[in-house]
Amino acid sequence: MTHEFHINQPDTALCSALQKKIDNLTKPRGSLGRLESLALQVGLIQQSLTPELRHPQNIVFAADHGIVAEGVSIAPKEVTWQQVCHFTHPQGTGGVNFLCRQHGFQLKVVDVGVDFDLPKDRGIIDRKVRRGTDNFLHGPAMSEAEFERCLEIGAEVVRECAAEGSNVLSFGEMGIGNTSPSSIWMSRFTGIPLAECVGAGSGLDQAGIAHKLDVLQRSVDGYAGDGSPRDWMRWFGGFEMVAAVGAMLQAAELGIVILVDGFIMTACMLGAEQLAPSVKEYAVFGHCGDESGHRKLLDTMGAQPLLNLGLRLGEGTGAICAYPILESAVRMIDEMDNFRDAEITKYF
Repeated sequence: MTHEFHINQPDTALCSALQKKIDNLTKPRGSLGRLESLALQVGLIQQSLTPELRHPQNIVFAADHGIVAEGVSIAPKEVTWQQVCHFTHPQGTGGVNFLCRQHGFQLKVVDVGVDFDLPKDRGIIDRKVRRGTDNFLHGPAMSEAEFERCLEIGAEVVRECAAEGSNVLSFGEMGIGNTSPSSIWMSRFTGIPLAECVGAGSGLDQAGIAHKLDVLQRSVDGYAGDGSPRDWMRWFGGFEMVAAVGAMLQAAELGIVILVDGFIMTACMLGAEQLAPSVKEYAVFGHCGDESGHRKLLDTMGAQPLLNLGLRLGEGTGAICAYPILESAVRMIDEMDNFRDAEITKYF
C-alpha cells in the first residue's frame, strides 16, 4: 500500500503579526539578520507568536548498500555496524555523541538494514528490513514493499518522538556508500549532470571518483523503472535514506521543525519534496558540507544553510551544530522586549 502524507503549507495569516512583533523588538529593523527570518519561520510552523523548542532529538538511521561491492567507497562495509555500535557504546564517544550532549539532544539510532547482528543491549531501535540493499548496478536496490516499509519506519520513529514531547528533530545517517545513491537522487531530481553530483565520499582520490562516476552512470543507464520519483528513490535508494524521507514527511505533517544535516540528508529532503513539496517549509538547513555537490544542491533547492564549517561527517552532526542559532532566534522573539514596554524611543 502506498504511504501518503498530508502536509499543510503553514498558514501565512499570522505572518504580519509575527513580523510586527519582530520589527518592534528593541533593535533596528532587520539588525538580527537570519535570526529574524528563522523566528518568523518557526512562528509560522508552530502558528504562534511565542514559539518554543522542546526536547530536541537526533535520529540516526543506519543501513548497508549493495553498491559498495563495486568499490564506490574507500571505507569497507563493516564500518557501518562498527560505527552504530560506537554511537551506542555506554561511553558515547562518537562524533554525534559529544554534540548531542553539548546541545541537549537525545540520540536515537535506528537499524533499518545493517548487515550485522547488532547487540541487543545498546538501545538500538531494531527495524531491520533486511541486511542491506541489492546492488543497483544490476537492478533495483529494494522492492516497492520495502520502500513503503522504510517510509513507515521513519514515520513511526517520528511519531514516537512527538509523543515524547519533541517539536524539533534532526536526522542523520550511517551507511557506507550512501553518497552514491544521494548523487543519483540529486542528478535525477535537479537535472544537474551526474558528474557534478559525484564527490569523494569518505575520501576517494581522483581515480576513485572517476570509477565511482562510471559505476553510477552505468547504473543509471540500466534503469528500467516507471520514471516516477518513488520508483527512482526505491531503485537507487538506501533503506536508511528512505526511512529519513518518511521521517521528514511525518515531521512536517505533525508541525515539527526539521533540522537538515549534510549532503545525504539534503538529498533526502530533496526526495521528500518530490512526494510533498510543502515539506521544505518545515526545514532549516544546518550547514553546507564539504562533499562535492552539496553547495550546488542547496543552491538549486533555494536553501540557505546556517553554517559553513567544512563538515562532511554526517550522523546529524552539522544540523546539531546549527541548533544554537535556531535556539537564539526563538529566544529573540520570546525574550527581547519591545520599544513601548522598555520605554525606549523607536529610532528608525
